[in-house]
Amino acid sequence: MRLPVCEGAPAPRATSTRACPRKVALLSRGLRVFGSYARVLLVDDRPAAYAQFGPLSAYPRAQRLRELYPQLPDSPLPAVVTCIATTREARGQGLALHLVGDVCDELARRGFAAVEAYPEAGASPDATSAASARFWVRAGFAIVVDDARFPVARREL
Repeated sequence: MRLPVCEGAPAPRATSTRACPRKVALLSRGLRVFGSYARVLLVDDRPAAYAQFGPLSAYPRAQRLRELYPQLPDSPLPAVVTCIATTREARGQGLALHLVGDVCDELARRGFAAVEAYPEAGASPDATSAASARFWVRAGFAIVVDDARFPVARREL
C-alpha cells in the first residue's frame, strides 16, 4: 500500500475557465494556492480508495448544506471531505479509514484547524459519497449535528 499515490488532477485543457464545467473551474482556480484536492490510494498499483477534499469555498453544495446549521462555528471555517470511496474489492480492509487519516494530516499541514464531512443517511456503499456517519465516527470525527438526513461530522485538527 502506498500513500499518497496520486494527487490532484491535470489542469483543464480548455482555453478558459468559462469553457470548463463549473465544478472543474471551481476546483481548478485554487489549485496553485491550495494544492491537490484529491488522493487515490493504490494497492499493488491498482486504485483501491479515493478521497476528494478541500477548502469549503471550493464546494458550493457543502456551503449551502452547512448554512442549514447555524450552530456550527463560523470560524475557523473547516476544510471539507466531500467524497470517500473504495472499490468493492477493497472494502472491509480499513483502507478508507487510512486514507481519511492521511487527508486529515495533509489538511493540518495546510493550516486547517478542522475538517467536516456531510454524510448522506442511507447512501449506497457503491455511491461516491461522504460515507456514513458511523464511518466518520470510526475515523475520529464527532457528530456535531445529528440530523436524520444530513448529519455533520467534524474533526478538530
